[in-house]
Amino acid sequence: MKPAIADGHVVTIHYKLTLDDGSVADQSLGGEPLVYLHGAQNIVPGLERQLAGRKVGDKVECVVPANEGYGEYDPAAEQAVPRNQFPADVDVQVGMAFQTRGRDGRAMTVFVREVKPDTVTITSNHPMAGQRLNFAIEVVDVRRATPEEKKHGHAHGPGGHHHH
Repeated sequence: MKPAIADGHVVTIHYKLTLDDGSVADQSLGGEPLVYLHGAQNIVPGLERQLAGRKVGDKVECVVPANEGYGEYDPAAEQAVPRNQFPADVDVQVGMAFQTRGRDGRAMTVFVREVKPDTVTITSNHPMAGQRLNFAIEVVDVRRATPEEKKHGHAHGPGGHHHH
């Protein structure tokens, strides 16, 4: 008998994520399922909360508000930078992600929001910030995490994270 989803369990799900405009933002169907360690913030908090207690074979529709997903949109997190601060050989496009360093020196990811001839507007908001997330989930497998997985904070093995 497989356990129900709880903290410290490795969970395998198939999922389809749609936004309120009906567009499919992400899905695992037709590909590898998502394998995550429950309770380790591997997935957005609102989805993790709604999957707790589910069992293998459950099909779940979850609606996750922005504040439990990728956060509310913060306009203050936008910044226009001169186009020449980007590599000349890169065709900068809306939605691209770049690694940069924040004022505190920590690595952070920024996303391109707008491209003009001389400036590029970047934001540290996730592209899905401010969006309600509509998930269709099928629970494929649930098992207890190994001590190593708990220590590392993520799943290992098939479909999980591999160390090289």
